Amino acid sequence: MPVSRDARDTAQERSEPEARERAVEPAQPDRSEREAQRQAEQLDAARIETARQEAERAEAALQAAARQAAARQEAARRDAERIENARREAEREEAARQAAIRREAARQDLARQETEQIENARQEAERREAARQEASRQEAARQEAARVEAARREAERVENARQEAARQDAERAETARRAAERTEAARREAARQEAARQEAARKEAERVENARLEAERTEAARQAATRQEAARAAAAQEEEARREARLRAIGRQLDEEAARRDAASTAASPPLRLAPSSSGARRGRLFGRADPNAELVLYAEAWARKIELNMTIDMVREAAKRPHTNPLVTVAIRSDGSVESVTFVMSSGVAEIDDAIRRIVQSQLPYQAFPPALAREFDVIEIRRTWHFDVAVRLY
Repeated sequence: MPVSRDARDTAQERSEPEARERAVEPAQPDRSEREAQRQAEQLDAARIETARQEAERAEAALQAAARQAAARQEAARRDAERIENARREAEREEAARQAAIRREAARQDLARQETEQIENARQEAERREAARQEASRQEAARQEAARVEAARREAERVENARQEAARQDAERAETARRAAERTEAARREAARQEAARQEAARKEAERVENARLEAERTEAARQAATRQEAARAAAAQEEEARREARLRAIGRQLDEEAARRDAASTAASPPLRLAPSSSGARRGRLFGRADPNAELVLYAEAWARKIELNMTIDMVREAAKRPHTNPLVTVAIRSDGSVESVTFVMSSGVAEIDDAIRRIVQSQLPYQAFPPALAREFDVIEIRRTWHFDVAVRLY
């Protein structure tokens, strides 16, 4: 067992006094004692050397143990440092990985937000574009409605003016018809009372008839002047005035040849027939806008208004865009409001327009039945009008 340095020092401290005591003792004359003393000193020196060597070995062992402990501590410290460094490196790597994950998540979230923003912007742009298109469509519809309303008001204004003129014409015609009836009644009464007065009554009737014809010519001239002053249809009105003059000149001839003309017109352009016509029907004809029979004029005007005011232009709008002539058409109406025939005195030159006119006439059935006064005189009324197409159907 190694001896510690303290034990060795203690042994030295004990041996040194003993040596000094032995040194101060008086020399013994006896050699044996000196020998014994010398041997004792040698033994003490041996014991001291042994103790010193033992102490040195103990010290060396202690130092080796200390070095080993220090080496173990150093190894443990290095292991701990290595483990700590590895832990810190792992923590740094984990922190870097977590940071990379967070950065990737942030990048993906930012990309998602940017995608959402782009999609929202696209949807907002689409919504705004749809709103703009809807506003444009509504504005166009409003403008179209305003244009249609303006056209309708203009048509109403023109129609009111035409109706007022027709009413005035009808009043004048009624006045003339009543005057003629009174004159005719007086002539018949005079004929029954006195045969000699027949010639005078005939002359009076001729005078009244001449006055009526002169009044009609004057009224026609006034109407022609009024039509010329209207900005709406100057050229058409002049053509109508010339056509009216020609029609009056050949009126009687047309009356006599009505059956033959109707048959020829039927062969060229089959009329619309909704019911069979009796061969002996009493027929009234209105080939212009004026007639002594006010009831006949009023009925024809009402018939024309029904066609003009019911937006029948839609049935012929596209076809009317093609070059054509304003057709002259005779519509024969029975007393119950049904249509006997539609005859083209002058075709438009476009088959689609002629067919559309037949469909327009048919679409407005039934027409008003004859008033009692007309029904007593006529079974069929033939109304001849020129058809003109602009924003509406107009009958002249």
